[in-house]
Amino acid sequence: MFKEDRDGYRFQWKDLGDIAAGRPNLGDATSVAVYRLMQYTLRDVLIVRYDPGTASEILREAGKLAGIEFCRNILRTDLDFNGFVADVQTKLKEFGVGILRMEKSDHAALDFVMTISEDLDCSGLPLVDETICEYDEGFLAGVFEVYTGREFLVREIDCWASGERTCRFTAKALDREAA
Repeated sequence: MFKEDRDGYRFQWKDLGDIAAGRPNLGDATSVAVYRLMQYTLRDVLIVRYDPGTASEILREAGKLAGIEFCRNILRTDLDFNGFVADVQTKLKEFGVGILRMEKSDHAALDFVMTISEDLDCSGLPLVDETICEYDEGFLAGVFEVYTGREFLVREIDCWASGERTCRFTAKALDREAA
């Protein structure tokens, strides 16, 4: 499953396994510290092995794959846009990812500004004067791509780590349709 060469992504939601059977006592919850321990040590290794820019690209790409699978398996893509956004808000809160708020929505142009408060990736981190939620950028791009059928460019413009109290993202559909 993980040791063979491949030309494309093979991950699917089912690859997460049967968590209820595998963790009958601990369940599906873990601490934010353990999640961040995994993410930030992985980021550190990627930066040392490659460089900061490549590490950011890899985290975005992984986030996008996760967002695609999350949308396909958890979200209701048959809803109108407002219903879909409400579903995303509910599920992100239920899964402990954060509290999503849509600040600006031009559905016709597929151009959005949204915030995620209490973000799993960064809320409470020390000030480092940079945005760091590349995984979230990819995740949101994947979610919107599945829902709309269009590729998205999502970028974080404010972050807890840059001194804000919420993470703010712009999301804009790219000119071409998703493959």
